[in-house]
Amino acid sequence: MAKPIELALKAGDKAPGFTALTHNGTKLSLADLKGKPVVLYFYPRDDTPGCTKEACGFRDAFSAFKEKGATILGVSTDTLKSHGKFAVKYHLPFELLVDEDKSIVQAYGVWGEKRFMGRKYQGTHRVTFLIGPDGKIKQVWPAVKPDQHAAEVLSAI
Repeated sequence: MAKPIELALKAGDKAPGFTALTHNGTKLSLADLKGKPVVLYFYPRDDTPGCTKEACGFRDAFSAFKEKGATILGVSTDTLKSHGKFAVKYHLPFELLVDEDKSIVQAYGVWGEKRFMGRKYQGTHRVTFLIGPDGKIKQVWPAVKPDQHAAEVLSAI
């Protein structure tokens, strides 16, 4: 598990609004989901080991999230084509948001310096925000264990 990053956004803050393309090619805005809990999870890359575990965890618990009225949205800076392949390959029943211009990852403060095998680079940190029906951040997970994460988030709704 990665070391938690310092985030400017915290529980109680208003969630930054956004409009983005989904992996299905439709536009979706956070404002469209007002009145529902939203699980906004950021992940580094489509079809990589940790990201696949995390996405499949949300997929496997999807009906439980749906029963609670929650919407799950995955966000990375990958392309529409990449998201589409990832969603089809793993039968993901929720939307993946395309953030190639990095506007959402930057608004939520999850884009920044990362390290892997002694190399420094810029990338998306694995962070999840639970946004309440009122549009305010209810809880933040700045460090995520991909294989256990969906259960943690579900219990917080």
